[in-house]
Amino acid sequence: MAPERLVTTSELARALSLSNRTIQRYRSLGVLVPELESPGGHARWDVEKVKQQLRELRRKDD
Repeated sequence: MAPERLVTTSELARALSLSNRTIQRYRSLGVLVPELESPGGHARWDVEKVKQQLRELRRKDD
């Protein structure tokens, strides 16, 4: 199976129907962890892995 394409924070926010600011806040709190970070601090995300991170977070809250 081919790896998923990594997306920008804006693309991730659109894919999840969240705001960019929400993604940035979750990242700063350590709730979401990007797949990689450029030397300039730009995050790249695997949408499916982020969805899994959010599912796990939701389970912890239940």
